[in-house]
Amino acid sequence: MKPDTTNAATDRTRDTLDLAPRFTEHDALRLNRMFRGSSTQEMLEAVIRDGLAGDLAVVSSFGAESAVLLHLVASVDPSVPVLFLDTGKHFAETLAYRDTLAKRLGLNLVILTPDADDLAKRDDTGLRWSYDPDGCCEIRKVRPLAKALANYDASFTGRKAFQSSTRVNLPRFEVDTSDAQGRLKINPLIDWDASRIEGHFIQHDLPRHPLIAQGYPSIGCSPCTTQVAPGEDPRSGRWKGWDKTECGIHKPGEEPFL
Repeated sequence: MKPDTTNAATDRTRDTLDLAPRFTEHDALRLNRMFRGSSTQEMLEAVIRDGLAGDLAVVSSFGAESAVLLHLVASVDPSVPVLFLDTGKHFAETLAYRDTLAKRLGLNLVILTPDADDLAKRDDTGLRWSYDPDGCCEIRKVRPLAKALANYDASFTGRKAFQSSTRVNLPRFEVDTSDAQGRLKINPLIDWDASRIEGHFIQHDLPRHPLIAQGYPSIGCSPCTTQVAPGEDPRSGRWKGWDKTECGIHKPGEEPFL
């Protein structure tokens, strides 16, 4: 007589770890098709309230146009975590603006910082940005964010197609390829243009980043952000003089609109 292995098999099944990615390219394609023609507000309400993308967070730099996405998300659910990377290199104006917006919109602000050991080993002088900006971003942005995002299934970004030629082909939903976890990266404002952004600021009386008036249409860390002349690509002031267009959190546009 064979031993009864039913319970043992059940236990083994129960103990099996699910290592499959949270979302696949097929899932992203399906979501892009599902929300084709939907307004940004309709999409956000469905994704946030109906849990279509699981546990969510907003990743925000509190830059020149960040208030729009933060306002839209907070109007649906202000408890959605807002992850801010405090690199230790931000303009003082950015940190003050962050606090102003967090208070005004009632944001659930989560501040991320670089690992102290990483900084001590790889950037003890604080000057890595001057000779290795990719390495600086890796330590101060990419690693802390990757650690934080491990707790989420999807993240909202404020990327918009008009900001740079490297972003013109991005879809609303894409799979985050930074690791094998298969998180979704959601770009609610990807099809918004500058006039629509401006209109939202005016309609909702949202505060402006103080550096905009000084010629900074795209604002990152202070050592790697310069003023932009009228008519230039808004992101041309980022890492000026370097063959670099993104910080490593985002890669240049890889996906077509779906």
